Amino acid sequence: MRTVIRCAAAAALGIAALAATAQQQQQNAQGAAAPQQQQRAPAAAAPQQGQQGQQRAAGGGIPRPPNGIVVPPLGAGPFTYKTAEQEIRVVVHTRGLTRPWSLVWLPNGEMLVTERTGALRVVRNGVLDPQPVAGVPEVRVQGLSGLFDVALHPQFATNKFVYLTYNKPIAERQNGLGVARGTWDGKALTNVKDIFVTTDASSVSRLVFGRDGKLYVSTFGNAGDGSAAQNPMSHAGKVLRLNDDGTTPSDNPFSGRAGYKPEIYTLGHRSTLGLIVHPVTGELWESENGPNGGDEVNILKAGANYGWPLVSTGRSYPGPFQSKGFSKEGFEDPHVYWVPSIAASGFTIYTGDKLPGWKNNLLIGGMRMGEIPGTGHLERVVFNANWDEIRREMLLVDLRQRIRDVRQGPDQLLYALTDEDAGAILRIEPAN
Repeated sequence: MRTVIRCAAAAALGIAALAATAQQQQQNAQGAAAPQQQQRAPAAAAPQQGQQGQQRAAGGGIPRPPNGIVVPPLGAGPFTYKTAEQEIRVVVHTRGLTRPWSLVWLPNGEMLVTERTGALRVVRNGVLDPQPVAGVPEVRVQGLSGLFDVALHPQFATNKFVYLTYNKPIAERQNGLGVARGTWDGKALTNVKDIFVTTDASSVSRLVFGRDGKLYVSTFGNAGDGSAAQNPMSHAGKVLRLNDDGTTPSDNPFSGRAGYKPEIYTLGHRSTLGLIVHPVTGELWESENGPNGGDEVNILKAGANYGWPLVSTGRSYPGPFQSKGFSKEGFEDPHVYWVPSIAASGFTIYTGDKLPGWKNNLLIGGMRMGEIPGTGHLERVVFNANWDEIRREMLLVDLRQRIRDVRQGPDQLLYALTDEDAGAILRIEPAN
């Protein structure tokens, strides 16, 4: 049963706002105060007549987002921050990417990075290879859709399998979600083929291998009125569980059950933008966007329903609450939630020793705050010994970058992707 208390969200927002205020006392690691000020975002422009207060509604009664904030180019860095529990330095590790979406490390330390614009890139020692990787399947780049996640097979050292999710062209005006597998030969993907395709959903998708060796794949669930997320005969708005060759495991929660797609592991998801295996508990954790409020981090349980579009802590874009109540029997509670939304994206649980003040914290990307463009940032969520949230902090607010993904590297440092036309990889390390 979902039991959500709005005042808790308000309290969490207040904590985050205080953290954001403290963070503004940033200093440039080079000690040059004036250049650092130039890297801060300029003040929002005054609203034009007719734009003050609530923006005029666009088609369908959805208000247009304001556009008064100008996002400055990402500065040269490095940037230092005295955060609540850890002093950090943020280094621009790699530039030259276009709308980076996900990354993974190869055993030799090289990075594979997906770009939403359809390319798979290699980064070696922070340097971007100018040539995209050959062998990526045909991707239809449309709106926020394109090439999404990348993952390595658990036995990559022996089989060299690389997995991709992408927006697949099915017909001239029809897209689907493709899960492709290829073999990495050190420079390119070979023997690439789709191991799973659905025409029920396209748009965004994440994938991850669980500790059981199965491949978990998320699908978009907010097309139309979002009702497909509750339809057990649709792949939309689900997390699917597949074998590594794309076939369906016989022990899936709905396998052999009439009226259900056998690939379904969980249902009732709106827009999954993060999917990980918790490095301590082994559970599957998932992040998804709500509408106007209601972003969530969920702990996935086999066969469980996470509510969309019937239950949400958010409002619909025109203003009314999405659901009459925040609680309904038969639906799982979010483990962490945001009101207002931060457009929660990829995330990680930090387990390294290089940033001891952040041990076992959740670091999650935010692409905009409270429906205001130009407010992208990073957030840190702190848990108690039972993994219950006890506080949170907003980070990198003054950079105003859309943070698409956050990963812990093999060097125990954190890496964040900026979802911008002039995209970059940021490396977060201890200031000392």
